[in-house]
Amino acid sequence: MRSATALTVTLLVASLLSGCGGGSGYCDAVKDHQSDLGSIAHGDDRTALLQALPIFEDLEDKAPGDVADDWQLLVTRIRALDTALSNADLDPATYDPRHPPAGLSAEDRGLVRRAAAELAASDTQQALATVQQEVRDVCHTPLDL
Repeated sequence: MRSATALTVTLLVASLLSGCGGGSGYCDAVKDHQSDLGSIAHGDDRTALLQALPIFEDLEDKAPGDVADDWQLLVTRIRALDTALSNADLDPATYDPRHPPAGLSAEDRGLVRRAAAELAASDTQQALATVQQEVRDVCHTPLDL
């Protein structure tokens, strides 16, 4: 889970930090969130996606129609992992799936594992690539870190 999540964080943040500037407030929103995304990107990889969830939800709300489904998939998958961790009363910063805490039910462990696997799945990675390309094509203002 850790390496897949770290890869997803790196790719997603890189896609958002590559530049922007076009329609319906989307690029303005990316620019507005630039500082926070930069701080998150340089923070703890294990929790970066979860920390960025409110930003991603805002970007999803403002995304152009051609990437709306991709943003929805990304946000849904991040939200599912956040919910699974929260429902299991797990701290994402300290949870180690190889050494789960005593008392963690098999059901909760399975839900967290499945949510993490879906976040790292190929369709999520494809959605990420689509979002990354959209930011490059539609938004032209480089984001400063």
